[in-house]
Amino acid sequence: MTQALPKLLTFNEFSEWYPNDGKRYELHKGVIVEMPPPTGAHEKVVAFLSRKLTVEFDRLNLPYGIPKTALVKTPTAESAYSPDVLLLNLDNLDNEPLFQKQSTVSQAASVPIVIEVVSTNWRDDYYNKFRDYEEMGIPEYWIADYAALGARKFIGNPKQPTIFVCELVDGEYQMTPFQGNTAISSPIFPQLNLTAQQIFDAAN
Repeated sequence: MTQALPKLLTFNEFSEWYPNDGKRYELHKGVIVEMPPPTGAHEKVVAFLSRKLTVEFDRLNLPYGIPKTALVKTPTAESAYSPDVLLLNLDNLDNEPLFQKQSTVSQAASVPIVIEVVSTNWRDDYYNKFRDYEEMGIPEYWIADYAALGARKFIGNPKQPTIFVCELVDGEYQMTPFQGNTAISSPIFPQLNLTAQQIFDAAN
C-alpha cells in the first residue's frame, strides 16, 4: 500500500492557515514546522542582542527597528522563517509587497542583519537558514551558539560556545567565529562594542 505524500503548502496557504494560538510556526520547503518553546537562557540571549543592536542603531540614527514577530520569506523555496532577532530597514518596507498585511519581508534591502540563537534544532541554523539567507542576499547573518550545540566541525572538539558572523561577499557567506573575550566584528556596525563572552554571560 502506497502512502500519500503530505501536501506541500505555498507561502500564501501557510499565511492563510497561520493560527492565532500564541505559538510560533515556520514554513520549511512547504512543510509547517512548529517552533519549540524557547528556554529562559535562549530568551535572555535574544533580549541582550536586541538591546545591544538597538542602542547602536539608535546612536547612529539609522532607520532600523526590531519587530516583535515577522517572517522572512525566501525567494525560491517555499520557506518562511521567524528569526530570533530580525533587524529591519524601515525605509524599505514600502517596497515589500507582503509586509502591510502579513508582516513578512522578502527583500534583502529590508534586512541588514538577521540573528538565529541556536537551540536543539541547530541544523536549521547552520544549514537551511544559512543557505536561504545567503541566497536571499541578506548582508549579515549571525549564528549565536551560546550553548555549544552545533557540530564539532563548526565549533571545535571539545565543543566551545561560538558566535558566527556570516558576511555576504560576492554572493557567498564568509563565516567568522568568535569565542571567549574576542570582540565581535560586525560589518554593519563596525563600532559595536561587544564580545562573544558578553553574549554567553547573558544566558546565565
